Amino acid sequence: MTLQGLRWWVVSLVAIATVINYIDRSALAIMWPGIAEELGMDKSDYANIVTVFMIAYAIGQSLFGKIFDWLGTRMGFVLSIGVWSLSIALHAVAHHVLSFALFRFLLGLGEAGNWPGATKANAEWFPVKERALAQGIFNAGASVGSIIAPPLIAYLYVFVGWQTTFILIGAFGLLWLIPWLALYKAGPERHPWITAEERHYILTGQKVAPIVPATMTPPTTQQNTSQKNTTQSSTTAPMPVATNATSAAETADTAGTETEYVPGMRQLLRHRQSWSLISARFFIDPVWWLFVAWLPIYLNETFGFNVQEIGAFAWVPYVGAAIGAIFGGWWCGKLLGRGYSVNKARRTVIVAGALVMLPALIATVYANTPQLAVGLIGLILFGFQVMIGNIQTLPSDYFSGKSVGSLSGISGTAAVISVILTIQLVPLITASGNYAWCFALGAVLVPLSVLSVFMGGTIQPVAAKKAH
Repeated sequence: MTLQGLRWWVVSLVAIATVINYIDRSALAIMWPGIAEELGMDKSDYANIVTVFMIAYAIGQSLFGKIFDWLGTRMGFVLSIGVWSLSIALHAVAHHVLSFALFRFLLGLGEAGNWPGATKANAEWFPVKERALAQGIFNAGASVGSIIAPPLIAYLYVFVGWQTTFILIGAFGLLWLIPWLALYKAGPERHPWITAEERHYILTGQKVAPIVPATMTPPTTQQNTSQKNTTQSSTTAPMPVATNATSAAETADTAGTETEYVPGMRQLLRHRQSWSLISARFFIDPVWWLFVAWLPIYLNETFGFNVQEIGAFAWVPYVGAAIGAIFGGWWCGKLLGRGYSVNKARRTVIVAGALVMLPALIATVYANTPQLAVGLIGLILFGFQVMIGNIQTLPSDYFSGKSVGSLSGISGTAAVISVILTIQLVPLITASGNYAWCFALGAVLVPLSVLSVFMGGTIQPVAAKKAH
């Protein structure tokens, strides 16, 4: 049995997992006005509960980065989604801040695995020119989950109450495991359902050639012939990879001559490219979480919305996010198809996303109607997703698939640390009910993230540092 376009089936399942991920994490914020009133909790209690979630999320990013590199993509997702689905269901028995914090910690630990897992699946299943689009599909799952969550959670809250709502949404993830285990039998090298054409297409397109200085002498014909013969005679040569300068057939002949660079954690942290990604995530991720964690409370405090009204409005900005996720990936792929280098294409799209976000963040400070506010937030989240989809592909642009999960995980941990700081800051700067400083903070963070991307230098595969 073979399945045409198997990589798109894989990315679709991971996107669905991401939809479930965001439904689960959004549920508490959407139902918070009702839960807080019933259990006698306030905004500071909410901030503390979310902070515990984010601490676990920070730990989980690095932990699951290593777990995915160790167990592989298939079982890494089984462990991650199994933990978070059981954890969200346990919210049904929470009755005070401590119990909510405990279950939220377990939820954050499990949900963190989705992102290093998605990045690793992207690196394994897609050639370089399709990775931004694949990452956009993953990220669109987050936006679609955020679109679905407000009306779905509000509906369930009204008809079955908050406890049963948590149990029902916990079941979604456990059901997802059935098609995942059935479909994801192995990576593209060994999957029994993949066509030979798709396997060749994926594996010969997974690297880009580093930019070679013009003064370097190209290999001679004799060297190329020697390399070709060596590769053909070896039974243990690695699978071929494509470059910008060679065709797939030529790459298949020469791929076995280079040793793959697979740095450990210490080696990863010796490269400025790693720190570029870490700092870019540190600065940009809080912008997204300002809305994921606080949008329902913002609508409640600024415009007096109840749970049902939150359900009617809070999904709208995430339509912009979903469009941005797909557009950012599609546009980067289009630029690559026109002959742009990976470096130029990624940077162009990242800067464009930032230029959409900045004026919208500043304008939201002055929004005086819920319609205007959610419209501007939709623009902010559109620009965010255009940026983040390309930022999240950087681990696979810089390093081998065997290191992608680790770098994605540690950069995610850095991002979560900044989100924790932001979440604790929000109750202080919104004590009067005015959220203007939140939007101003976002406007400061966006250019810092762009600057971090440029500090990494040219976006291309990283070579091992020589010992001194």
